[in-house]
Amino acid sequence: MKKKKIMVAGHLCVDITPVFPEGKSGRLLDYLIPGKLIHMDPAAVHTGGVVANTGLALKKLGADVRLVGKVGKDAFGDLVRGIMRNHDADQDVLVDEKVSTSYTIVLAPPGVDRIFLHDPGANDSFCADDIPDQMLSDVALFHFGYPPIMRRMYLEDGAELVRLLQRVREKGIAVSLDLAAVDEESEAAKTDWKKLLERTLPLVDFFVPSVEELCYMVDRSRYDAWMNRADGRDVTEILRVEEDIRPLARQVMELGAKVLLIKCGAKGMYYCTGTEERLGRIPEAAGIDPALWSGREGFQKSFVPERVRSGTGAGDSSIAAFLYGVRRGYPVEKCVRLAAAEGASCVEEFDALSGVKTLEELEEKTERGWKQSD
Repeated sequence: MKKKKIMVAGHLCVDITPVFPEGKSGRLLDYLIPGKLIHMDPAAVHTGGVVANTGLALKKLGADVRLVGKVGKDAFGDLVRGIMRNHDADQDVLVDEKVSTSYTIVLAPPGVDRIFLHDPGANDSFCADDIPDQMLSDVALFHFGYPPIMRRMYLEDGAELVRLLQRVREKGIAVSLDLAAVDEESEAAKTDWKKLLERTLPLVDFFVPSVEELCYMVDRSRYDAWMNRADGRDVTEILRVEEDIRPLARQVMELGAKVLLIKCGAKGMYYCTGTEERLGRIPEAAGIDPALWSGREGFQKSFVPERVRSGTGAGDSSIAAFLYGVRRGYPVEKCVRLAAAEGASCVEEFDALSGVKTLEELEEKTERGWKQSD
């Protein structure tokens, strides 16, 4: 049987987004003042995490998916499984009575970058054994996220993550990996993240992190310099491709990355690929031609959305479009262009799925000359 499925595994949660009335903007302190009453619109409640965001976006694009995450036996768990069931994607959602379901409160006041109040819940107990061999029998591509907020996956320099990815690769399955931000006050901040990436990246074929979280892990002195330059602004606003992003990418390629896609917020996406010999180690199931993909590098500017409601899930949906393009045998440049287009579509809605466009819609809009950012 020809392998065809994309498995998305890892973090799964409930996203609760209190919706601020449109038309107001300002500083965060204009909103979050002790004792102040703020009139809000109805909250948006949706599934979140890589399993729901990337997985359901892939399904909406037309991919044959298998989605594996873990919840508790509680009200939030019932909510997650119910939403996933509505998308016919709840078959591999695991229920653990010993843990609580993860949730995130997403604060996104107009004109202010998002703040996440997050409880990892059941994700902290997720382990390699939660994905038995039979689940992998018809999988061509395995996408995993987000180890920085999954305790078992970052302990002991990522030993459990390495064990999982080794088993996946032994079955001839291509591997994709996404990260998440590290809370500097959490246990995860004690992990040697550069060492963890040194151990895991040789097992990864498509590495798709965000620029800020990646720099934090790989080059703290560069990260601190960026933070000083940003001076409280979104760091992606002050980054320059040649001076900042490209040197970071070179460091990551030296750690063993094969195909690297760095999400740079509203600015766009940077991509680079390894040599033909290195890409030749990517399992054939991925469907790429190493000769056509090798030695590619560039920066894809973002597309201008019709409106901006929330960036929640934009990175995840862009990865979905990228991976779907990979499975369809597209050149790397087209995969990245579709990724940027899907990310711009996603921000037009409050949740991570409502704004997701089909492949045909993305191609039509980009071919009509969709305006790109300056």
